[in-house]
Amino acid sequence: MALQLYNTLTRKKEAFEPLEPGKVKMYCCGVTVYDYCHLGHARCYVAWDVLRRYLTWRGNDVTYVQNFTDIDDKILKRALTEKSSMEEVSEKYIGAYMEDMARLNILEADQYPRATHTLDGIKRLIHDLEKQEVAYASEGDVYFSVRKFDGYGKLSNRKLDDMEAGRSGRVDAPATTEDSKKQDPFDFALWKAAKPGEPFWESPWGDGRPGWHIECSAMVRDRLGDTIDIHMGGADLQFPHHENEIAQSEAVTGKPLSTVWLHNGMVNVGGEKMSKSLGNFTTIRKTLDEASIHPMVLRLFLLQGQYRKPIDFTEEAIAATANGWDTLKEGLLFAEQFGEQLGWDINADLDLLAEICDRFNDVMDDDVNTSAALAVLFELAKELRRVGNILSHGGELQGNQQMLQQQWKTLVSLADVLGLVAEADATATDGLDADAIEAMIAQRKAAKASKDYAESDRIRDELKAQGISLIDKPGGEVLWTRD
Repeated sequence: MALQLYNTLTRKKEAFEPLEPGKVKMYCCGVTVYDYCHLGHARCYVAWDVLRRYLTWRGNDVTYVQNFTDIDDKILKRALTEKSSMEEVSEKYIGAYMEDMARLNILEADQYPRATHTLDGIKRLIHDLEKQEVAYASEGDVYFSVRKFDGYGKLSNRKLDDMEAGRSGRVDAPATTEDSKKQDPFDFALWKAAKPGEPFWESPWGDGRPGWHIECSAMVRDRLGDTIDIHMGGADLQFPHHENEIAQSEAVTGKPLSTVWLHNGMVNVGGEKMSKSLGNFTTIRKTLDEASIHPMVLRLFLLQGQYRKPIDFTEEAIAATANGWDTLKEGLLFAEQFGEQLGWDINADLDLLAEICDRFNDVMDDDVNTSAALAVLFELAKELRRVGNILSHGGELQGNQQMLQQQWKTLVSLADVLGLVAEADATATDGLDADAIEAMIAQRKAAKASKDYAESDRIRDELKAQGISLIDKPGGEVLWTRD
């Protein structure tokens, strides 16, 4: 079947068809760079990385754009705290973002536009909104007139009248200076007048800086055009950010901003929403470093749930995922461990197993069902593990050698679509690589030849303590495996 995606705009799964056959334009809302990325960011960017990889796997030419918000009140506040500048804070946390994403094997975007690099496009879009009479200037600010855009609320399924009714009966907060500038309480800022001591840019409305929502509309327009295929982000961005993006963009172009809108679910910690106030907030790097969780274990954990659903981060869930990763890793490294013994050419041009690939594609076509896709991978990995156990204990390989190699190659290829890659973990053996292990085996052989069995046993025990098991075979051959 064709790829089906749950479109937030229509609230149903729909067959995905790019505007231009074979080419997909995707935009993902990026981070505001004032702090290290947290687990919610990991969930978001892993989910869309997999979608991008899958679209490419199915033969599409994908252009993936993801922005950085590098001017914001939070950035300015962090600059004051760190006694630095807005630019220094932005550069620091953009660098940290790139490091964190690389560790999770998230592919770099084709373009990373920044708000501060898109000021001309932002001002041009605001000017166009003024010409359409849906934006107005007020004492150095510029606001979008929400009630003048008929489609407002279509993404989040909210109606202004209902929202206004919900406001009644409450004790309203004291009016702010910004409130007094608005013609309507629901209007939102496109341009903000400069405050004393803050960075600013010149504009027809006075010195100031852009509002948050207008930045993404301008960056989409500048980098991808009036209408794109897929717009993505976390569920928390659906309203008001994405709703406001639609209003700004479509009020000017009269065209849909995006054909499909996708939103990923949030990360809970121990059954509760992750938040700093609850003390359960954790960053990606703290999770990987202080909790010693392998990046692929975290990535695998995030893929075990359907991307639209909340996922609960617990010690028990991570422990179970770590065991699952061990199984996948054994399968992915099967050729490295046994390929030479079996006489494989691991670069041989062998076809992938069509039936397995079809099953994988079928479940991924169902709104990127990574949970079901992982079941296909585990089936292959467990078979390779079974064969590996036979070979490790001196057994003879039964069955079709080429089929076995095709199974391994299919596993590696499908795992790559999910961004799961394995490398021999030198740290698991205190830095012992294959050459070091072979050298110790040679020393053990020499000790046995000179009848120094105590030394021979000592070397075997030392290797065992570092996760290496030896298998003595007839004729003096010694095989080794990592436990």
